[in-house]
Amino acid sequence: MLKGLSPLLTPDLLRLIATMGHGDDLVVADRNFPAASVAAHTVTGQLVELPMAQNGPVLEAILSLFPLDSFVEKPIHHMQVVGEPDTVLEVHQEAAAIAARAEGRPVALGSIERFAFYEAARQAYAVVQTGETRPYGCFILKKGVIFD
Repeated sequence: MLKGLSPLLTPDLLRLIATMGHGDDLVVADRNFPAASVAAHTVTGQLVELPMAQNGPVLEAILSLFPLDSFVEKPIHHMQVVGEPDTVLEVHQEAAAIAARAEGRPVALGSIERFAFYEAARQAYAVVQTGETRPYGCFILKKGVIFD
């Protein structure tokens, strides 16, 4: 255990996000996402499971250390609601608010159709699966640069 870090930042998760570079994508997905099969196709083949945690605290923990890409218009994408591509759910609004707090600026979220999301997730660096109970709580985060 380390002082000042969320216990959700497990050794596996810390190593994973530390080894990512600028432009790499990290999937943070809900409990319904086919995480094991998708993770098997990612760059690292890694799946970090946090089954007792909801998305909010996990995103807060990750984004406390993980810079979002400031060179793209939408550094976070969420899975679209099937048949309702313009619908923004509470779980999406929550992620946007957490990202804005972590970045100190508004962060625009994009959306990706369900099957296109699965394909994009397979191209990611790795997958983190939470125990999020709300549907469509699936996100792809693009890592940015630290300028300090």
